[in-house]
Amino acid sequence: MTAAKGWAPICGAGRVLAVLPGRSRSDTATLRSHRRPAAAPAQPIGTTIPLRLSGETVISTQGLTLQFGTQVLFEDVTLKFTQGNCYGLIGPNGAGKSTFLKILAGEIEPNSGKVIIPPGLRMAVLQQDHFAYNDFDALTTVLMGHERLYKVMQEKDALYAKPDFNEADGMRTAELELEFGELNGWEAEAQAGELLGGLGIPVSRHGTLVKDLDDGDKVRVLLAQAVFGEPDILLLDEPTNHLEVESILWLEEFLLTFRNTVIVVSHDRHFLNKVCTHTADIDFHEVQLYAGNYEFWKAASEMALRHRNAKKTKNEERAKELKDFIARFSANASKSRQATARKKMLGKLDLEAFRPSSRKYPHVVFQPEKIHSTQMLRLDDVSKSVAGQPLFEGVNLSIQRNERVVIVSRNSVASSALLEIIAGAQQPDNGSVTWGPSVTRSFLPKDYNHLFDLDACIIDWLRQYSEDQSEGFIRQFLGRMLFTGDESKKSVTVLSGGEKVRCMIARLMLEDAQCLILDGPTNHLDLESITSLNNALVKRKGTLIFGSHDVELIESLAERVIEITEGGVIDHQYSYTEFLRRRSEKLDLAVGA
Repeated sequence: MTAAKGWAPICGAGRVLAVLPGRSRSDTATLRSHRRPAAAPAQPIGTTIPLRLSGETVISTQGLTLQFGTQVLFEDVTLKFTQGNCYGLIGPNGAGKSTFLKILAGEIEPNSGKVIIPPGLRMAVLQQDHFAYNDFDALTTVLMGHERLYKVMQEKDALYAKPDFNEADGMRTAELELEFGELNGWEAEAQAGELLGGLGIPVSRHGTLVKDLDDGDKVRVLLAQAVFGEPDILLLDEPTNHLEVESILWLEEFLLTFRNTVIVVSHDRHFLNKVCTHTADIDFHEVQLYAGNYEFWKAASEMALRHRNAKKTKNEERAKELKDFIARFSANASKSRQATARKKMLGKLDLEAFRPSSRKYPHVVFQPEKIHSTQMLRLDDVSKSVAGQPLFEGVNLSIQRNERVVIVSRNSVASSALLEIIAGAQQPDNGSVTWGPSVTRSFLPKDYNHLFDLDACIIDWLRQYSEDQSEGFIRQFLGRMLFTGDESKKSVTVLSGGEKVRCMIARLMLEDAQCLILDGPTNHLDLESITSLNNALVKRKGTLIFGSHDVELIESLAERVIEITEGGVIDHQYSYTEFLRRRSEKLDLAVGA
């Protein structure tokens, strides 16, 4: 399915996951199995009621208000979320996006108002606590996403395992088998396995305990758990975090054909544009609903903001005129009636209604010195292994002046290792890295927390990277990244992830190196900061070598793709858009073969 530019298709088309062939078993083994003994048409797991018509309300809010102390996040929010649509929930950091999802999920009580869900509908939420599943294997954890189905499976297995199985047990198991079939449990394991496979977890790891998986795979397991069984309402909070591009693209395609309602918080613009039919924007203490994807919201909201500001300016000017008239003539007997009328008019001008937006865009600008060297960088026979397992071997690359190169891999450890070797942050096991004469470079690593492990305020932290030590000079760069006034005196030890990235970008602007090496530069940033950084990198003249999971960032920048695969490192001398097109063609040919 494809979407017209600027619009996402309606998420209403049905999708049937593939079913693994049935296996031959004895009658007893078949009774105790969670797989259908003979092939049958697959139905979505958990479907026990007829599909609703698109447009029917499946979850709504009435008068929701939430505040913490004097801080109001949103008030009097009344919305309807309808069947078959995908809603992107956006807003600046701190606006209350994740909190709003928790209210919908029943995890947080609002100060006033209510959430209404029709009876009989099942909601699934992307869990954030993977520790709760440490003692379960990956496949079982996914099955636990459908609570009722999993309970039926457990009770059924416990009864069959009884050594003194009696008539009452037989009657109960018959009831359970009937419900199990209605919930389409025969295909459960096959469909759970396909979800894991689509997210990049091979069959060989489906039986691995969650506690023994790496952090990225733990996130993938919880994501598969959330989407398992096609819940009626699916709530996803930052589902693309920690996913590599392949898994993100798979998730996009999955949600495009997901038949039910999705409400998702994300900072991934490509993802929001691809899957969302609607956008819910939290700002001005309100939640405004737009019929369209992120790009549509952006255009519509900018127009609405201009109209809002124009109206505010007009009201302020009118208020000043009325106040001036009242001040001049309120004591004048002949004008007192007119002054009184002006007071009434002033009272009707509700200037308080124009609350300031919490959205702020950083001002990111790069102005590197002109590069005289044609060849920026050369890698000769570079290899790296971790714990005895090779990440890449015999890499030979030459990167020229003003090239924009992205490094991609399903193994993020491999791509990060190559970027660190290029930046000089770690040494290769074999081979060499040679930079052109007098080429300057700056590096933003994926893990930069160690750079903030010191007793210093933000100004002093940035000052250590500057030849000009004056506070005024340092504040220029911090101000561009929204650190103003007393904020710049905050200790770096208490900064959030997003604040640390903004500090790192301020450092990149200050250093203005000829070659930027960036590993996950949009991680932890809000949409406003991502947009500002992306625009600045597009305009920047100079060499760029980077790794990212942000598809839109990559598509807008990459002119060359270095792909690290299990079979070796492949140098694609064309854009990322072309890389995706050719890869899609190969997949289509493989499917048709």
